[in-house]
Amino acid sequence: MSAQRRFLAIEHEVSLILAETSAAAEAYPKLLQTVGTSLGWDFGAVWEETGGPDASVRCTETWCADETRLAEFARTSLGTLLPPGHGLPGRVWSSAAPAWITDVQSDPNFPRAKAAAEAGLHAGFCFPIRTARGVVGAIEFLTSKLQEPDEELLATTESLGSQIGQFVERSRAEAAMREREARHGAILESALDCIVTIDDRGRVVEFNAAAEQTFGYEAEEVVGREMAEIIVPPSLREEHRAGFGRYLETGEARILGHRLEITGMRADGSEFPVELTITRIPLPGPPAFTGFLRDITERKQAERDLRASRVRLVGAQDAERRRLERNLHDGAQQRLVSLALTLRLARDGVSDDAQTVELIDRAQEELQLALDELRELARGIHPAVLSERGLAPALQGVADRSAVPVELISLPDKRLPEAIEAAAYYVVCEALVNVAKHANASGARVSIAELDGRVVVEVSDDGLGGAEADGGSGLRGLADRVEALDGRLEVDSKATGTTLRASIPLR
Repeated sequence: MSAQRRFLAIEHEVSLILAETSAAAEAYPKLLQTVGTSLGWDFGAVWEETGGPDASVRCTETWCADETRLAEFARTSLGTLLPPGHGLPGRVWSSAAPAWITDVQSDPNFPRAKAAAEAGLHAGFCFPIRTARGVVGAIEFLTSKLQEPDEELLATTESLGSQIGQFVERSRAEAAMREREARHGAILESALDCIVTIDDRGRVVEFNAAAEQTFGYEAEEVVGREMAEIIVPPSLREEHRAGFGRYLETGEARILGHRLEITGMRADGSEFPVELTITRIPLPGPPAFTGFLRDITERKQAERDLRASRVRLVGAQDAERRRLERNLHDGAQQRLVSLALTLRLARDGVSDDAQTVELIDRAQEELQLALDELRELARGIHPAVLSERGLAPALQGVADRSAVPVELISLPDKRLPEAIEAAAYYVVCEALVNVAKHANASGARVSIAELDGRVVVEVSDDGLGGAEADGGSGLRGLADRVEALDGRLEVDSKATGTTLRASIPLR
């Protein structure tokens, strides 16, 4: 067989090996044996770059025609690292060109010369493994003969190096893809959140272990089925389908990328609260979506427990306020009123003693001031009129005593729940105190109305503005009181005035 036909046969055999294998580690032993045997050479080795700052080439695979004679040289080669330009593989790797040595035993740049001499090896050639990003290694062959360079063989190795390089690049890319897919799968399966992927028809494509545990389905049961009929409650399915169809038709996204709290449904039909985030998978082709869901049953229960605790705390505070107000009214106030009557009787009995009369009159005046202050203190702790007659009369009294003129625009004409009346009363009182102290306003307006199942309290003024919801302990305390009832407290303050608004749901 002519040299040209032999080289063509080698290229054909190499192509078959590369077509039948998928991994470089699997192909290298076959390549070395096929090329070495076809050429009648004794030893072959694959050298791959190590990468990193101290880049070099390292022998990763060997082939020996005579295992007994060449085993030690193979072990030496497998333990060798060659920097760029060192040894036959290092020279080829750095130059990116094939190279030939007539006798490696006498070559000054062949670090394994002693081992080659002991193995009886002489001539050697090496060619680069080329990829699109450059040379990634080299393949070396040695023979026991002294042999001059064969230019035709070296030219053939250029083609072999490119073939093998393309295969290496492809196999590495496929291995990296498999690794990514395995890692992706492991992440999906180990994720604590439920991960559900659907296609453009709304059918389930992926259903991870957390989703299986949370919703009570095996993945095999749901893949290929419409997600809406599996985990969306019947009352919400049409709305879900309508929104999904609208997005596919118009591209209008209302919930994509947003964290929502919705209701999910388990396999047994029970419903529970979930937190949901939906993202579109950024891949070409028909749209696909991934939903990240989390069972928030425990969190919701904790929130309910916290709200109940805050309501109990506010209720206990109001009860204590009422107790203090009653104690002041029934105790200290009554004693002071009794003392005033006693002083009046005493004055009538000493009407002919001017000095004593003057002292008694002064004591009565001081006593009246003390009574007034005590009544004001009791009213601030908890106004009796609020408990006895309701919110409207109590606020009328607040407006009458206000240092700033107050217009009562609207007030409820019926009794509200006790906790809501107390919250509304203190919101108005604190707001009017702030108006008097800080706003430099000519007047204030108060309105309390029921809107969509909520009680909305508004206090506005025409003052200087500058108020902040978290600007003082008074407003912060009001916010806590309102939020304990699932309400919201908002402050809208501009240079033209301030509006304090509390919205509390009726229960």
